[in-house]
Amino acid sequence: MLDRNDIFETINMIREESLDVRTITMGISLFDCQSDNEDRLCSKIYDKIMFHAKDLVKTGQDIEKEYGIPIIHKRVSVTPVSLMCGNISYDGAVKIAKTLDNAAAELGVNFIGGYSALVQKGFSNGSRTLLSAIPEALATTERLCSSVNVASTKAGINMDAVAEMGRIIKKTADLTADRSAIGCAKLVVFANVPEDNPFMAGAFHGMGEPETVINVGVSGPGVVVSALRRAGNSCNLTEIAEIIKKTAFKITRMGQLVAMLASERLGVPFGIVDLSLAPTPAIGDSVAYILESIGLEKCGCPGTTAALAMLNDAVKKGGVMASSHVGGLSGAFIPVSEDAGMIEAAKCGALTLEKLEAMTAVCSVGLDMIAIPGDTSEAVISGIIADEIAIGVVNTKTTAVRLIPFGKAGDMITFGGLLGEAPVIPVSQYSPATMIARGGRIPAPIQSLKN
Repeated sequence: MLDRNDIFETINMIREESLDVRTITMGISLFDCQSDNEDRLCSKIYDKIMFHAKDLVKTGQDIEKEYGIPIIHKRVSVTPVSLMCGNISYDGAVKIAKTLDNAAAELGVNFIGGYSALVQKGFSNGSRTLLSAIPEALATTERLCSSVNVASTKAGINMDAVAEMGRIIKKTADLTADRSAIGCAKLVVFANVPEDNPFMAGAFHGMGEPETVINVGVSGPGVVVSALRRAGNSCNLTEIAEIIKKTAFKITRMGQLVAMLASERLGVPFGIVDLSLAPTPAIGDSVAYILESIGLEKCGCPGTTAALAMLNDAVKKGGVMASSHVGGLSGAFIPVSEDAGMIEAAKCGALTLEKLEAMTAVCSVGLDMIAIPGDTSEAVISGIIADEIAIGVVNTKTTAVRLIPFGKAGDMITFGGLLGEAPVIPVSQYSPATMIARGGRIPAPIQSLKN
């Protein structure tokens, strides 16, 4: 039941507090597009995406107009492309990337995800081909996003894959150096990757998903900030958690409404609502500001990890009550370049790489959209990935790494749009090269033995 105050409150959230649905993402299976002929494969992929997603953008726009709910992005995710590359050459893998990018441009979607590989236990022929093609694929496309899952709690950490991703990130940065290494902003390395995530750059259409599906990602850090500021400083932390929980419920209900409408109008099954608090570079729409509203002088100071843990837990509790199907990442995102408060904290030195790593133990994702010096070695990049991935594996949670090696410490790197800008954060140059060169797999932790 809704009363007049609920309606007015929601209108105010949209007008004044940056409440939006961040993305409607249509997942599309490509399994029936298999072909040994590269041209035929690309043709079938293009035709299938265009057939199923032809009305996606229009449907999102219609819902926006009818209900007054901003829907920022419309996106497509596909079956991990490495599964299609078993008999495909390097050139064929690049051709698939360009085919996906062309389809995204024709549809008018913001991004298309699924140029992905799952290599937590080893490499198939297809995954080797895809990994080798990632740098050129991201350098020659505009809307394509790529992800690689290098570890899981069940499998442990594939350190050969971690080493390879260090090399791939460096090469991608080199190939897109004329655009502030933008290719690296569209490449993410995962542990325990979710198969129904609607957010880029990690979205792909998982193997257990239906033929097509609609997944929705909500946002609303600005709404939470406003609710906490209205509450003032007299609330204790239990009351703060309750405010966040109730606010997350309202945000998620809006996402559920949009998901059901889109599912019905497109004739595609509804999958999940990802109730993540996804920030933007807009002033006020910031997870860092939520943490500071709780009582931190600056995001990154002592107490930040505890405040973030409370925020993440309250968001999940409120969101789960609001939707029957919650999935994806669901929690609080801390992408440095995409969050105005995180940018400020990193600029003034309150937020360091080490503190960010500690925060990722309790938040939704990981080291996300972080600019590091361009001369950082492949081994150091791989070491940063290994550290972050280990947090996910040991804690049975999703963690991810999206690093952009470019410029010098202290520089500001501008990507534009939702990707924002990032201060280049210093990185320890003491090298883990000998450890990384050992290769092999770090065994799965004991907590993986739950059967």
